[in-house]
Amino acid sequence: MAVPLPDPPPHPDAGTPPTSDRVGRVEAHGIDVIPDSERHGRARELFAVWAAPNVSYLSLVVGGALTLTGLTLWQASAVIVVGNLCWAFVGLVAVSGPAAGTPSQVITRAMFGILGNRANIAVTGWFASVCYLALSWAAASLAAFSLVAELGVPVGTGVKVVVIVGIAVLTLAISVYGHATIVRLYLPFTLALSAVFAVLAGCVLAHSGGGHRPAHALHGGALWAALAGGVTLVASAPLSYSNSADFARYLPRTTSPLAIAGWTALGGFLPSVVFTALGALAGTTLDMSDPQSALETILPAWFRPAFLLAVVLGAIANNAMTAYSSGLALQSMGLRIRRSRSVALDGALGVSLTLYALLVSNFLNTVSSMLELMVVLMGPSMAVYATDILWRRNRYHGPDLADETHGSPFWYTAGVNWAGITALVTGAVAAALCLNTPLFTGPIARVEGGADLSLPVGILVSAAVYLTMMRSRRPDPAAHDGRR
Repeated sequence: MAVPLPDPPPHPDAGTPPTSDRVGRVEAHGIDVIPDSERHGRARELFAVWAAPNVSYLSLVVGGALTLTGLTLWQASAVIVVGNLCWAFVGLVAVSGPAAGTPSQVITRAMFGILGNRANIAVTGWFASVCYLALSWAAASLAAFSLVAELGVPVGTGVKVVVIVGIAVLTLAISVYGHATIVRLYLPFTLALSAVFAVLAGCVLAHSGGGHRPAHALHGGALWAALAGGVTLVASAPLSYSNSADFARYLPRTTSPLAIAGWTALGGFLPSVVFTALGALAGTTLDMSDPQSALETILPAWFRPAFLLAVVLGAIANNAMTAYSSGLALQSMGLRIRRSRSVALDGALGVSLTLYALLVSNFLNTVSSMLELMVVLMGPSMAVYATDILWRRNRYHGPDLADETHGSPFWYTAGVNWAGITALVTGAVAAALCLNTPLFTGPIARVEGGADLSLPVGILVSAAVYLTMMRSRRPDPAAHDGRR
């Protein structure tokens, strides 16, 4: 096969946004390779991109859930820090974006093969994204219903439909306009949300006691089970973001990988730790089984609308990124439509699920349970991705990754890289054996007294299997200049 010509040098005006990616214009690129002449931006912009969706109500919910399991505030705080260390994986994955100039959904062809990757993305990318869209929109809609009620408007079915659709339209508008608009909006989003949650923190601190002790202190196996389950719960959030290359791929390829990884990881880690800990603190004095109602009881009347609006805005920030990546996932699965239309298609499906959930049947409990089970795939999937980046030394060639023909370097065997598929399946099976959720408890978890070790086991097993199988097919020297 002919060796591809080297990529052109970076454009002299690489710091200036191109017409294909400007604020207020629909982003022109989808899963195609971003040429060097259109690369722009700085790594530090990634901090706000990842901070905005994580200054969120969901963080408060997770923190409150930790105290409901019987953990003390200090134990919950330790769990929060340890679980959020998984943001390092998100930072590592982000460095592959500028190297390849393509989104995560294309880069993973190197791990799973052209056809194998379609199956992987269908489950870990597209399906999970649509479920998260529905769950997050449902939570935002409930807050918006309360906000509308605060304004004295009767909340009937018609009003609910208008609210749900309105939130979705705002979310999808950001997603359709795309990368440049997300980068521009998410800094003011981060500042506004942080201001609201700072006031909320003051209210929580004013009502919290310093001597909280659980009604029934945990010891021995029960304590270790709660700690392990808590870490898995907290870590499931960063592990769901294997799409971080999507938002870094416009950066010039000369951008420091350390800066890319650092700003991405810090943007997710810092707000997640702070606001999940705030939720845990709230759980020491409030019944966080119904977080929104519990928090509203300690808020002054003038501040409640601002709090509810922040819940909605946080969900919009989170779902705009999710919808953006789900649109790329559809394209990478072989759907030949523009990114803006693929985003709209996923958005319509997400809205339909949300309307059904809130107006017809509370099936979101089932969806939530499915996502709990998907941690057995999320951890191994992220581990395979991270291992491949380290193994290849982050040397990816965008045009090779974009080649879907039988002659592609990533066609492997009949379109499948069995090293990636085997590692993913083996890691998922190992994780399932150690899983402990209300829906399913694995045999190893039962033997270990309920301790959920699915996260470390799934990550370690999948990484070890992938590295072992790929070491036997070490790339030839041409691959080391980024051609494979």
